Amino acid sequence: MEYILETNQLEKTYHHFKAINDLNMHIAKGTIYGLIGKNGAGKTTLIRLICGLQNPTNGTYTIYGIPNTDKQILDVRKRMGAIIETPSIRLDATAEDNLKEQYRMMGLPSFDNLQEILKLVGLMDTGKKKAKHFSLGMKQRLGIAIALAGNPDFLILDEPINGLDPEGIIEIRELILKLNKERGITFLISSHYLDELSKIATDYGFIENGHMIQEIRKEELEKKCKKRLELEVSNIKECVKYFEEKQFPYEVISNEKIYLYHKMNITELAIALSEKNCIINKFEEKEESLESYYINLMGGDNHV
Repeated sequence: MEYILETNQLEKTYHHFKAINDLNMHIAKGTIYGLIGKNGAGKTTLIRLICGLQNPTNGTYTIYGIPNTDKQILDVRKRMGAIIETPSIRLDATAEDNLKEQYRMMGLPSFDNLQEILKLVGLMDTGKKKAKHFSLGMKQRLGIAIALAGNPDFLILDEPINGLDPEGIIEIRELILKLNKERGITFLISSHYLDELSKIATDYGFIENGHMIQEIRKEELEKKCKKRLELEVSNIKECVKYFEEKQFPYEVISNEKIYLYHKMNITELAIALSEKNCIINKFEEKEESLESYYINLMGGDNHV
């Protein structure tokens, strides 16, 4: 697997406080990686390190296989675009002028694909309208347009839908999916909006106290979160035998507990199992969301 970004035991210390602590992270090419953690967990610090705005205290990271200690890292970062905390835009300038200024700052030879980028983010028809008169969603899309200058294939977005109304959230979501699918752009997205993140992310990283608690693929997460019937039974062997006969997907948790991943009426199931000398002592239906999975993973309810 080809990785755009890898970190190895990365640390960032401020005096005696470790903002990033022994963090290992892997972002594969073409993925949309959702970075999840509460305020102060280290998400923005991590992003600032990756973007070269700060240097790590210990550990290393690579971008496109180039170590952060290599001089080539400066050239590699030209393949990246980022919005950290808030879009860096001039409020007294138009969308086109903002983009032109970014082109000049990057030393790009011409404005050849400028109109294409404005069209891509839905700002082609804003004309002479100044950015200060844009909606929050339009400002965020302008920020993404600026981040797209130089044709990057890795975009880092820090809280891209923070403060947006439902329409603005949908616009940003569709833009991210379009850029990922049509241009193959890899994304690292830090967000508190877990329900929205679950609609676009292909991979997740859960961070707490500067440490990566878990990385997980969407498919694996969906398997863990899918609807299930949690059963405590008197005869686990007969229960398993019955599920095998019916070809029901299941997972044995203990000598008494089993998960059934098959929609079935509980009364009918209880009758069927009782005929196999197996009694259901306790049952509970569960369907975990990304938010509840995160809360359970972190062991509390004060993390989002």
